[in-house]
Amino acid sequence: MVVERYPGTEKKESGGMNNNVLGLMVSYGYVFGILLLGEGIRKVWRLSPEFTRKFVHIGVGNWYILALLFFTSKVFALIPPVTFIVLNYASYRWKIFKAMELQESGNLGTVYFPISLSILVWLTWDTVPYLGGVGIMAMTWGDGFAAIVGQRWGRRVYSILGNRKSIEGSLAMFLFSFLAITPFLTAFAPLGFADAALRAILLAGVAAGVEAVSGAGLDNILVPLLTSGAALFF
Repeated sequence: MVVERYPGTEKKESGGMNNNVLGLMVSYGYVFGILLLGEGIRKVWRLSPEFTRKFVHIGVGNWYILALLFFTSKVFALIPPVTFIVLNYASYRWKIFKAMELQESGNLGTVYFPISLSILVWLTWDTVPYLGGVGIMAMTWGDGFAAIVGQRWGRRVYSILGNRKSIEGSLAMFLFSFLAITPFLTAFAPLGFADAALRAILLAGVAAGVEAVSGAGLDNILVPLLTSGAALFF
């Protein structure tokens, strides 16, 4: 299948080096700001590690929107997520950013997160960059709220491939993926609101299905990759 460039790519490519340098500055400022804010509210309000981890998860995931607005070069757009593959692994090993770390060991979800960002930037940036954002929105908002809702209100538990999930969490995954993908497609894709919403329903269903069978942090890489893959065909 040959994917043509989406409208506006040529305009983005005409931007100079200044846009990319500014994009790097904004990216690092934004991500470190979210990390510091998460660490701050964890200490001040003594919130649970899971809540602050999802706060960081949702906040950092929206970086992809900044990337679409600032970067004109795939190479520059790759620098922030590749950087955080290294930093997140260091934090996983030595608990540098406690606000984003899980209590149990062996879960590399925080490392898979920037890996999925890097892969999607690499695969989609030169053709249809907003496709990568579709999967990221599902992971960011859908998976973020699925964990919050599932842990707080999840009562109807089910298991697929040994992964325990709740119906409430899966419904939250679908709903918040839909609510995030619809405005994202409306803003960045050549689609009207109704068409974007229809496609978002299908994509949210894919994201919820993938999340239901994913475990041990693998949803942070499987949900974005497979949801963006489905977006290519939908």
